[in-house]
Order: sequence, then C-alpha cells, then structure tokens
Amino acid sequence: MNGAASYSGDGLRDDVADPASVAEPGDWFEGMPGRRFRVALPPRLLLLNSNQRLHHHRRAELTKVLRRAAWAASRGVPHLDRVHIIGVLHPADRQRRDPANWYPSFKACVDGLVDQGVLDDDDHTRVVGPDMRIGHAVAGARLVLHIREIPPQGASEQGK
Repeated sequence: MNGAASYSGDGLRDDVADPASVAEPGDWFEGMPGRRFRVALPPRLLLLNSNQRLHHHRRAELTKVLRRAAWAASRGVPHLDRVHIIGVLHPADRQRRDPANWYPSFKACVDGLVDQGVLDDDDHTRVVGPDMRIGHAVAGARLVLHIREIPPQGASEQGK
C-alpha cells in the first residue's frame, strides 16, 4: 500500500495493539491503478444495520460516533478527487451475513472522510461504492475502508 491511516483516539478505545496488523485477504484492488489507503475503525463500535428499528435520536447518536471515528481514523490520508471504496465488515464470528445490511454504517464512515477533507463530497462523480464485503472474523468486530484513488482519465497515457 502506498498510504495508510490509523486510529488515534478521541475517546474511543482500540484494544488491538496495532490495527494495521489485522491482515487482509489479498489486495482488494489488485491490478488496478491508483494509490491505496486503508482506514480501520476501532473494534467494538456499535454499528448501524438496515434491519434495525431504532428511534431516530439513537440512530443519530450512532451515526455521529461512526462518522467521528472515520474522521479520526482517516487522518493522514491526503485529499483525493475520485475514489473507489470497498467497505469490509470484519465480524466477531463466522455466521453468515448480508454485508449490504451494514450500508448505514459505511455511509456514516464515508461522511467522516468528507468531514476530514479526504473527499470534497461523496456524490457519484467522486465516489464509486462503497462496495460492501465480509472479511475474516476479528475480536470485537470492526469496519475497514479500503480506498483506491481513481486516476484522472488520460493519466495513464501521460506517462507514455
């Protein structure tokens, strides 16, 4: 990977000694051009699921925590014009899951990237995804965003 970001605090505790030590099954963007960044949220955050029926105040609280955690975890990621994001849910166990159900959590995280200044906005002209995947099980569960910069069109021909 060309870049990395890590979580550094803000009242949330990461019990994993080194978040980068959580191995990923290969490179999600293998063979694709562009810089890559990994933004790992701390484990044990309460996540939003499309199947939950929460009071709107509770939902807003959880969204704020996820957004703030992504903001903090993306420190050090430079400003990017266009990106492809793969969101990986690392569950606490090996039960079967539908990763798309966690879209509200991933959406809050992408909003955190915008808050941090990594992206100007998260509209369709700047962001492809987030494509949701299930990763390997980890203690406490966690979300990880894999971000690939999409080079401007014609950038590959400029190097020729």
